[in-house]
Amino acid sequence: PTSDDTPEVLNRALSNLSSRWKNWWVRGILTLAMITFFFIIIYLGPMVLMTIVMCVQIKCFHEIITIGYNVYHSYDLPWFRTLSWYFLLCVNYFFYGETVTDYFFTLVQREEPLRILSKYHRFISFTLYLTGFCMFVLSLVKKHYRLQFYMFGWTHVTLLIVVTQSHLIIHNLFEGMIWFIVPISCVICNDIMAYMFGFFFGRTPLIKLSPKKTWEGFIGGFFATVLFGLLLSYVMSGYRCFTCPVEFNNDTNSFTVDCEPSELFQLQEYNIPVVLQSVVGWKTVRMYPFQIHSIALSTFASLIGPFGGFFASGFKRAFKIKDFANTIPGHGGIMDRFDCQYLMATFVNVYIASFIRGPNPSKLIQQFLTLRPDQQLHIFNTLKAHLVDKGIL
Repeated sequence: PTSDDTPEVLNRALSNLSSRWKNWWVRGILTLAMITFFFIIIYLGPMVLMTIVMCVQIKCFHEIITIGYNVYHSYDLPWFRTLSWYFLLCVNYFFYGETVTDYFFTLVQREEPLRILSKYHRFISFTLYLTGFCMFVLSLVKKHYRLQFYMFGWTHVTLLIVVTQSHLIIHNLFEGMIWFIVPISCVICNDIMAYMFGFFFGRTPLIKLSPKKTWEGFIGGFFATVLFGLLLSYVMSGYRCFTCPVEFNNDTNSFTVDCEPSELFQLQEYNIPVVLQSVVGWKTVRMYPFQIHSIALSTFASLIGPFGGFFASGFKRAFKIKDFANTIPGHGGIMDRFDCQYLMATFVNVYIASFIRGPNPSKLIQQFLTLRPDQQLHIFNTLKAHLVDKGIL
């Protein structure tokens, strides 16, 4: 059953409007509130952002697990909720441990407890998961076998969708806040602009899974998002706090976001194609290389990102529910707002690995220094012989 979750103060203020315009104002006001909150957590820095991602992940997991719990009437299943949250803890321990070891290697090697946990991290993670697996087997009850395996699969698919994608978001964040903020902002922009274009100009239905989505909103959202991505990336590329990766500074014992900007974030001059020169009146244009990458990011956010929303719509229709939850009035649950974000995070991570990130000399040196002296000498002699053969030495 559906209920009106709009705050009473908004209900009174908008009582004279039709349901269509009332929904428009409720969504608009709550959207502005969420964007304001987004700006605040950006100001607080990458560590706070990482904490927020973790909180969002937990809430999304809770919403999906609750749906499974209610849809399959699994109230009598022994240990189901306990095991679901236990598996969430195990998977997060594994992923966050991998991230800390990868990005903050010097900190891990300096602290004895962290060094031990890092060395045996995968074994500990596997042991934790195996404990949960054994607990599940021991919880099997004859009259609930099929339902218990349904929910076991439900939990693991939810972990795959929510926790894995959240882990990728954090990886993108550590590459530089710009790789976190621009993609998320493009998805938000596309969602807003597609809604606006569809609300005022929408006539042609886009997809049966979402009857309110229109071609006018889809196309208008695309052009608005590409333009927004170019402008936002131009502004952010000029600030080191956004473009530099998050690193641990041994001297200050703190996390820092400071570096010499890479070529991606240095203004360069590009020749405009001859066909467009007569239209714009310029022969060259100065822009950041990252802006070219932002076109790829905003295009994905506009054309492929919405399919995350369509997938979520199909999921909700399959189980005859309107929203994942009623956490945000006019918007539904947290998962309703992040269905496209998770797909976007995966694309950004793949994009960085394929076209941006190269070998990292500092990480190689850090690992080299942890080897035994005889191993270091072997690598040194091998590298020396290679450089002599190349004529560099």
